[in-house]
Amino acid sequence: MLIRRETPADIDAVRAVTSVAFAKSGTAVPVEATLLDELRVCDAWLPALSFVATDDRGEVIGHVLCTRGHVGPDPALGLGLGPLSVHPDHQRRGVGRALVHAVLGAADAFGESLVALLGSPAYYGRFGFRPATDYGITAPDPAWGDYFQVRTLTAYQPTLKGAFVYAEPFDRV
Repeated sequence: MLIRRETPADIDAVRAVTSVAFAKSGTAVPVEATLLDELRVCDAWLPALSFVATDDRGEVIGHVLCTRGHVGPDPALGLGLGPLSVHPDHQRRGVGRALVHAVLGAADAFGESLVALLGSPAYYGRFGFRPATDYGITAPDPAWGDYFQVRTLTAYQPTLKGAFVYAEPFDRV
């Protein structure tokens, strides 16, 4: 497996992987695939934080991205992680883990302060994510509880507190 930045040539394969990873019976297009399409064309899109995993034939088998988010009343910056997609034939083989490590490492190298996400505490806790409330950061929806998590990075300052706001497509899709 190779983890690398996404290129324009990967867009269709990434959408296909996202669609199959989140497929539910009775749903033509998973909401995560639509969200991905919308994120690609919004101001919060960060191409340098969109990664694919490829197999030994060069086929895309996974994808992760972070988009620009905000914390608190000031325009303090943060990142929102997701969606994270792994083709079902490659799940439970470390692809998702490798993608998350890659995007967190890149975000830290770019001087970002934190990454927020909505996801399983059991899964994301292994990457250092903790409930956002531990840092004084509130979820866009309070019902998310401990499923809304934050991973601080090297540039994090404990004074960074308040409500987290995802990129605009998260509100529409």
